[in-house]
Amino acid sequence: MKEILDKIKEYNTILIHRHKNPDPDAIGSQAGLRAILRENFPEKKIYAVGYDEPTLTYLAEMDTVTLEENEKYLSIVCDTANTPRIDDDRWKTADFVIKIDHHPNDDAYGNLLLVEPERSSASEIIANLAFENNLRMNAEAARLLYGGIVGDTGRFLYPATSPNTLRVASRLAEYDFDRAALGREMSSFDMKVARLQGFVYENMELSENGAARVLLTQELLKKFALRDAETSSIVSVPGNIRGIESWAIFVEQADGHFRVRMRSKVVPINEIAKAHDGGGHPLASGANSYSLEENEKIWQELQDNLKK
Repeated sequence: MKEILDKIKEYNTILIHRHKNPDPDAIGSQAGLRAILRENFPEKKIYAVGYDEPTLTYLAEMDTVTLEENEKYLSIVCDTANTPRIDDDRWKTADFVIKIDHHPNDDAYGNLLLVEPERSSASEIIANLAFENNLRMNAEAARLLYGGIVGDTGRFLYPATSPNTLRVASRLAEYDFDRAALGREMSSFDMKVARLQGFVYENMELSENGAARVLLTQELLKKFALRDAETSSIVSVPGNIRGIESWAIFVEQADGHFRVRMRSKVVPINEIAKAHDGGGHPLASGANSYSLEENEKIWQELQDNLKK
């Protein structure tokens, strides 16, 4: 953490990145770090970069940045396990790159890494960085980091929620932001997403040993007028059903391949994801499938994994 702060002090221009298809922790850690650094280093030019995900602009919006030719800058990448997922390619031409993440460190990119897979979220790591180094925190930073933690812990239900997670969340909650309003915003969704939830419950395929899967085709997404990012809100739906232990949601992409969102309550599934162009946490991973046949293979592996 001291090395990270020393590097931050060296640069006048800092770009903060996160992963593509962001979730609340990606936005929360990225924009939360921006708010902390702007509070503590007002003389520096500090930007959060990437595209604005419409469903998450209530948390924060990104900056539009034009860099000068040959300008030296620092890139900090939050909550991003591997380089193909980094949003905004300008990290490639940064003078120095810092990785701050809580995913398994399978892709150890960057010049300096703060990777803590035991943490619930990148937002928890950023909050620790601020609190343990006596950086000034403001209400906006606290709101963003609290939202990131709530998002990645499933409102403190997931196993990654540790005593430290709760302590950090408690300290953040002391700042002057409307936690109830933030919680309502995070739990709200449009009617079209509600209809998709109904489809998932009605069309889920179950195995005898507690595996489940759902296929969302391009035709279905168009029928419900949904973008891929909007399907993320139904990833946890199968887990609400007693008896379902592991599940996968196959989302067909515009180019024909399938984005596979995988979750499990107890049995790790990240090795399955790694075998199919993906990875992630033991109980929350993502993969890619390039045919219906590969979909079937992943489905069989998910069932076999539970049998073991």
